[in-house]
Amino acid sequence: MRDFAWGIAATGGIARTVGAAIAAEPGMRVAAVGSRNLGRAQALAATLGAESAYDSYERLCADPAVDAIYVATPHAQHLQVAEAAIAAGKAVLCEKPLAATVDDAEKMVRLAREAGVFLMEAMWMRFNPLIRKIASDERFGEIRSVQASFGFSMPYDPAHRLWAPELGGGALLDLGIYPFGLAQLLLGMPLEMQVTGSLAPNGVDAEAAGMLRYPGGRHALVATSLLGNYPNQACVVGTQMRADIQAPFWAPQRILLTGPSMEPEEHLLDPADNGYAGELREVRAATAEGRTESSIMPLDESLAMMGLLADARRQLA
Repeated sequence: MRDFAWGIAATGGIARTVGAAIAAEPGMRVAAVGSRNLGRAQALAATLGAESAYDSYERLCADPAVDAIYVATPHAQHLQVAEAAIAAGKAVLCEKPLAATVDDAEKMVRLAREAGVFLMEAMWMRFNPLIRKIASDERFGEIRSVQASFGFSMPYDPAHRLWAPELGGGALLDLGIYPFGLAQLLLGMPLEMQVTGSLAPNGVDAEAAGMLRYPGGRHALVATSLLGNYPNQACVVGTQMRADIQAPFWAPQRILLTGPSMEPEEHLLDPADNGYAGELREVRAATAEGRTESSIMPLDESLAMMGLLADARRQLA
């Protein structure tokens, strides 16, 4: 059986990281790299042992040797690359957030569903075994509260992708998707949400803190910022057990479970079983099984998160 072959769209830091994860995964390989700059594509292809490099995303997606495309471009370019991949019949793993806008995300999902092509948001937090353990452990009883933060100090530079509106910049899409996403995973979508924060001089969101309310008084307290260094930890409280997730909570290597009728349990991550490996395996398995969506990261939940983050951003205006 031949290796599952990936094409990587873009050559930035996350493309290099996930490309290395592909190269290290048994039964997978990077077959091609695409970039608007051929030299950068060739350099990354050489690093990852890929045989082909292309100067356009369209040519990358058309490569018959490629089974799936990993989209690692800035958010605003996700739709363009995914559209080309879907048209070529390639499975798509698209870096989070799924797109820069709700409209783009909805179009991407519609195109994939109409074509019967696999599409999944690369929310690696959901594939981390420690996060999955928390989500499935019935010893929590009813989860009542989720608290999570993700923030760091980033000097304001409107040309940097984190601050540039044309590249989908702002704290919410890049960082906030993790604390909001943990709440979504464990509590679902809120009945209502109140958000406070501030905007950068060019109008992108610089920081946001949200109170999310769920039926029966359950709640989530989430925060994100490009202006200050946050704890970047999380706490999940159930009626019978609690989880403390050390930083970085979206990619934890350690969690501590405690409760009134149990000895504290420390759970450590197997370094070979991180979230990147999990999402890569999900794409390969879905392709082999003929599935067009993931039950671990469903498209409807990706769309719901895009809407939630857009609502949070509107409250800062």
